[in-house]
Amino acid sequence: RRAEDDHPSNRLLDGDEAQRQDDRRHGRDADQPHLAAGVAPSEITFSILSAEGQASAGPLWQPLLDDMSKAIGVPVKPYFGSNYTVLVEAMRGNHTQVGWFSAKPEVEAIDRAKAEVIARTVNREGLDSYQSTLIVKKGSGITLDQVMACGKKYNFGIGDAQSTSGTLAPLTFLFNPRGVVPSQCFKTVRSANHQANAFGVATGVIDVATSNSVNTIFMRKENPQLAGQIEEIWTSPPIPESGIVVREDLDPALKEKIRSFFLTYGQGEGAEAERQRQVLAGLNYSKFNAADDTYLNPIREMVAAISDKGAESSIALHEKLGFVEVGGEHADRSVERGADQLTRYATVEIALPGPENRFSHPRRPVPARRLP
Repeated sequence: RRAEDDHPSNRLLDGDEAQRQDDRRHGRDADQPHLAAGVAPSEITFSILSAEGQASAGPLWQPLLDDMSKAIGVPVKPYFGSNYTVLVEAMRGNHTQVGWFSAKPEVEAIDRAKAEVIARTVNREGLDSYQSTLIVKKGSGITLDQVMACGKKYNFGIGDAQSTSGTLAPLTFLFNPRGVVPSQCFKTVRSANHQANAFGVATGVIDVATSNSVNTIFMRKENPQLAGQIEEIWTSPPIPESGIVVREDLDPALKEKIRSFFLTYGQGEGAEAERQRQVLAGLNYSKFNAADDTYLNPIREMVAAISDKGAESSIALHEKLGFVEVGGEHADRSVERGADQLTRYATVEIALPGPENRFSHPRRPVPARRLP
């Protein structure tokens, strides 16, 4: 593990340069030949987001990839990237053909990397959604109301520019409706992945940061001592879980084998199905549900609404879907209506509003920038 992977001030680079730097960082050949589109490959490369690389995520994903290799009759190898920009660019260049993406990066992969959705994940509780959170050091006494009072008092950790839960969900459902601009509200704003932000909060490097419910579960399992030093002060409405995407120009017969593998994995009875369910449990999933690109339509709608109308539109959409946030003055309230809609609607990442940034828009990707 290299320190710069998790450093809170690590910024995203654009396009091919982001991929080349990530390749060098993780010991990959940045100049490896691309696979020809439309031809059945002799090997499939599967992309996985992991700030810590293969050492952290490899043991969790490798059993599934081994099973996938057997099922489709083609060797499958992992490709680890430290941020979603790298993974989208890897698929755009046909370095990867299949990948695990959260909702917003899926949109980016569809628009920029000739990808299509074949499945979406379902967690161990049977939900295909999760939540964005705001975290502080346990015992710090920092409340949501104090955070939202601004005054450049706190150091703030925001997510990867392409993180659904780390950036856009809190901007859409917390900051934007109140007209709060993080770069103007906080003493400093640093962009990092969830693990780095959690570590920063626990060690006092930053005062408050974005995270999500999945990362909370992961920390409690992998690092309970760290998890015990953190508490949540805000929770978003549910947002859609991640999905599996493939390049749309992949050999049709192979694509269907891949689709079938995910939709049947861990299903049925017997020892083999139980073993597969244990593999999924390690990833905190229970199964994969069938899905296509249309499951991301609400994401496009929300990006467009925020881009066109700002905070007023964000509030209107919030009310339309019956969202009631948890935290601050709403701490004792719960979602009162629209429960069936909550699992279908989500938010997407946008750059921080300010003179040097603008909201992203469907099919008009905005390069990630260093945060103010």
